[in-house]
Amino acid sequence: MIKFLDINAINKPFEPEFQEKLKDFLATGWYILGDEVKAFEEEFAAFCGSKYCVGVGNGLDAIILAFKAYIEMGNLQEGDEIIVPANTYIASILGIIHAGLVPVLVEPDAATFNIDPKEIEAKISSKTKGMLIVHLYGQLAPMDEIMEIGYKYDLLIVEDAAQGHGLQLKGSHTRTFSFYPGKNLGALGDAGAVVTNDEKLAKTVKAISNYGSEKKYYNDYLGYNSRLDELQAAFLRIKLPHLAAENNKRRAVAKRYLLEIKNDKIVLPFYDGSDNHVFHLFVIRTEKREALQQYLLDNNIQTMIHYPVAPHRQKAMERYHHLSLPVTEKIHEEVLSLPMSPVLSESEISFVIKVLNEY
Repeated sequence: MIKFLDINAINKPFEPEFQEKLKDFLATGWYILGDEVKAFEEEFAAFCGSKYCVGVGNGLDAIILAFKAYIEMGNLQEGDEIIVPANTYIASILGIIHAGLVPVLVEPDAATFNIDPKEIEAKISSKTKGMLIVHLYGQLAPMDEIMEIGYKYDLLIVEDAAQGHGLQLKGSHTRTFSFYPGKNLGALGDAGAVVTNDEKLAKTVKAISNYGSEKKYYNDYLGYNSRLDELQAAFLRIKLPHLAAENNKRRAVAKRYLLEIKNDKIVLPFYDGSDNHVFHLFVIRTEKREALQQYLLDNNIQTMIHYPVAPHRQKAMERYHHLSLPVTEKIHEEVLSLPMSPVLSESEISFVIKVLNEY
């Protein structure tokens, strides 16, 4: 079976270092907010080309805490509207809602799966104060056009880069990340971060994530408990230096898929050949998805669907059931994610291509 994502194989080369780091961790007796978290925050901020990184519990918390910090700082108020792609993982939208803000869903570009700048302006109202831009599947959203709109309407821009580790991001002061085990930079459990050039925001996020406290037992905000785990930070530090090389391997897999898959029943994803895609996922479209998925499984190829139900059609999002978002809905009916990882062998890639071409 060719796995959709073989996390064991991805982490296998790092296991000796994980074991040594675990011993060091146990020897310190310091388990929360220690030197490993501080070091990872510095290293990941530098990797992202930013000044500050605040480690938090997970990617959803990163979105919530970033927006909560902007509210505490007076940049936003509860009830403000935030533009967000309709075609995204539901966490992007939940983060806005849980921060006390109102998501306004905007259709994607059918070719890139990312938010369509041409659709944004029509959704802007007097209540719109910001945008949460998602780099879905690892592809950079069209930030030049988005920034122009942001400047024109004086909108705060936050980037949800949960699937975009290693992208050369630009256009906002603040980005949120998830280090869920299946991400391009994956921990061995839940983890996340807020990355920013804004010192005040970084300090506010850090305080809110730690019970609202900058100084122990003195609470300035109605805070949360969402801190990057010391051991996960240690594991992430081991993997971070290898991320760029692993992203290049993902691009190499994608280039073979794009060049060699030739089947008119399959719509391949858009890719301009640049570093603006880190291929967290390689997502095709097909009108008869279930049939193709079963055919691949019958040929020992595992696939996934990202995502089978659009956020505005989820039971939990009943307040949005009235929306008509035809591009989003068509995408969610047709997408299928092929095996994609830095540990796929050339023979496995060739087999996937051969089976798809014979479909």
